[in-house]
Amino acid sequence: MTLDRAVMAFAGFVVLLGVVLSLTVHPWWLALTAFAGFNMIQSSFTGFCPAAKLFSALGVRPGAAFK
Repeated sequence: MTLDRAVMAFAGFVVLLGVVLSLTVHPWWLALTAFAGFNMIQSSFTGFCPAAKLFSALGVRPGAAFK
């Protein structure tokens, strides 16, 4: 798995987790989904993605987007 796919899979997981938790536990869990969306938008403008840094430190090989 490349870094690009790991970041996208993690973002999708966080979004789905926030939706499921908001439906089953408390509506404020939608803040997690909003945070994930905000992070994706800011990383598209700045090029800085905390998840990409974390996965890179864990040894995931880079892909085309995050070098």
